[in-house]
This record gives sequence, C-alpha cells and structure tokens, in this order.
Amino acid sequence: KIIKVIDEIVKVPVQRQLKAEFGFRTQRIAQSGDAEADVSRESVMLTGDLNVAVVPWIVQYRIKDPYNFLFKVANVRQLLKDMSEATMRLVVGDRSINEVISKSDEIAIEARESLQKELDQAETGIHIVTIEMKKTNVPPSVQPSFNEVNQATQEKEQMIYQANEE
Repeated sequence: KIIKVIDEIVKVPVQRQLKAEFGFRTQRIAQSGDAEADVSRESVMLTGDLNVAVVPWIVQYRIKDPYNFLFKVANVRQLLKDMSEATMRLVVGDRSINEVISKSDEIAIEARESLQKELDQAETGIHIVTIEMKKTNVPPSVQPSFNEVNQATQEKEQMIYQANEE
C-alpha cells in the first residue's frame, strides 16, 4: 500500500560528520544488532600475493546533497557499506601483505578517491571526508606461520649479506 505524504519534513544532518566502521564496532554502534561474525568477516581480505589480511577501517563522511541522499538511492547507507567493502577489497587485492601492513596511508588515500568516484556516479549525495585505517594484521590462526616466514626471510637476507661481506 502506497501512501503519499505531502509537507513532511525530513531533517538531514548536513553539518555532522558521520562514520561507518568495518571490521569492528564501537560500543554505541555495536548495539544496533550487527552479528559478531559479520563484523569480523567484513575486514578479512585476500592480498595480491594470496595472503589473508585483517584490514579494519573507518569511513568518515558528510551528506553534501540531501536530495540525492534521500531520494536517489533506496538504502544509501547499505550502498555506502557495500561500496566501501568492495573498494577496500579492490585496493588491498592489488598489494602484497607487507604493503597492506606497512602502507596503510597510501591505501586509505587510494580507497577514498575510488570510493568517492563510485558514490558520485551513483548519485548518493555523500562526500567522503576520510578513510582511517586501523591496525592491519594477519588472522590469529595464521600468525605463527606468518612469523615463521618473516623469520626465514630475515635469515635468508642475513646469509646473503654475510656472503657478500666475505
């Protein structure tokens, strides 16, 4: 049943900076009913060198066009969530695990530019202020193996250095 409402006022918080969290939830946001498995799943990603990384991040945004925000997209917040995840997976998937861990600022900038372009094309009325990367790591289940590989790499480099010294 469709009901047309005329003269309804919808306040849009254009002055406020809003945020969407991925891979974790702050206490206030966690009460909204997100399943714990879904929260952790959104930050697990495959890197370009086929390693698994846990990449949590925050998208901070403002509403720049209330009309587009309210009327152009059916569920604009869900679209923001889905596009943010897709963009981050794309950016992370082009890098090695070491780059993902060490170059978070570069990843955040590229992801922000790419996400803004997609949101503008979809006419969401959203302006991305910043993407803030949280501490990136490997999943706890593969941490011991990751540490062994890093140690072996360091030992190899040390042996090469010693061989060149002689």
